[in-house]
Amino acid sequence: MNNQKVSLISIFIIMFASFATVIITPNVQGEETEQDPLADAGISLVALRNDTLDTNQDGDTDAIRVVIVVSTDKESMNLELRLIGEHKDKEVMEVLQFSFSGQSNASLVYDAWATGEHELKLQIVDQDGNIITTLDLPTYVLKPALQTPRIILALNAPQNIETGDECTISRVFADETGPRYGATGVRTFSGAPFTVLDAQDALDCSHWPAGDYILKEAYRNDLGQTTEDWLNLTIHNRPAPEFTLSTSGNGNTTETGCAITMLQFDETIDFSEFQKIWRIQGAEVVSDIGHQFDCSSLPAGVHLISLEVINNELISAIEAVNLVRLPGGELTDEEKSSAPSRSYGEDTATESVGWISIGVLGLVITLLSYLILVRVKDDDEQLPMRDLGPAPMILSDGSPDSEGFPTTTDDEGVLWRQHPDGNHDWWDTELRIWVRW
Repeated sequence: MNNQKVSLISIFIIMFASFATVIITPNVQGEETEQDPLADAGISLVALRNDTLDTNQDGDTDAIRVVIVVSTDKESMNLELRLIGEHKDKEVMEVLQFSFSGQSNASLVYDAWATGEHELKLQIVDQDGNIITTLDLPTYVLKPALQTPRIILALNAPQNIETGDECTISRVFADETGPRYGATGVRTFSGAPFTVLDAQDALDCSHWPAGDYILKEAYRNDLGQTTEDWLNLTIHNRPAPEFTLSTSGNGNTTETGCAITMLQFDETIDFSEFQKIWRIQGAEVVSDIGHQFDCSSLPAGVHLISLEVINNELISAIEAVNLVRLPGGELTDEEKSSAPSRSYGEDTATESVGWISIGVLGLVITLLSYLILVRVKDDDEQLPMRDLGPAPMILSDGSPDSEGFPTTTDDEGVLWRQHPDGNHDWWDTELRIWVRW
């Protein structure tokens, strides 16, 4: 009996072993017959690893490092590795040219460019550009550490800007994402009176014309990321230079000193760079005088001295004074003949006109006056009186005299009267008469 039991157990084991072989063998044969594109290309995939990275140390995963280990029996192998990430129907690619022999490894880093899910895959491409195989990698939720597009327009100028004031607009621009994946976009600037180039990090608005400006800069990269910034500023026209003229020596004789000095109202404004044009009787003084004019050398007489000040924005203002210079006390005969008349008090020489001349002049004036009066009287008699028209037709109380005819007032306030024959008159309130209609 024992021998029979051993024989039955042996037969069962043999039958079970035969059944397992039948099941396993087809699977093994299937794996051997399945094509391996890497093996066909002479490449063996040794290992593939994905590492999550936090490059900015903020606690969020923002990059994935993919490490691949391959080997080959060929003397040399040239490959291209493409790490592709897809987010919201947009793909970005990181490419690495890889040459090796024997066993070697390579790594690529995928930087997140937007917050959300990123589906990764790794393509292995031969030197002819043919895709050997595509390896699907996990999907990661990432938050970018790369700086997204940003634009800032910063104004550096006085609170109340006038033409010529120091004025600068700083343009702060940053985009790490677009250039990282070859998706650099286009910057547009509008609102400036002149063309603005991307290379201009700062705009000099010191020489812009006066006016209201609405500045806008916008940017969009090929990944669909956008940014913009606005800046409103107003540049006012600088007022004309304000100054006055202070005179010393006015009314004095030519032997005394004389000076006309420009005094500016606002001492904080630098007048040194302004153009100053002095004129005498409208004729420009050629020499560069500056802010003070020496009038000591002017001859006796009345002189119109003017000063025109022109600022850097070509806005000008003019002030003028009438300067009186009297002849000196000791003059030669030649100087006296050319100098204006001057009173010397009791020593001033006078000429007698004579009573006879005065009488003759009075008689002539009397005769002319008589003739003029007679002629005017004759002319008045010949002039006819102007016809003033009919006399006013009003009663003693000031109301129109309708002469007993019926009257009525229309919607416009005009008074009418009707004659027995059916004709009508209307009352003219200015002439105070009836006018036939």
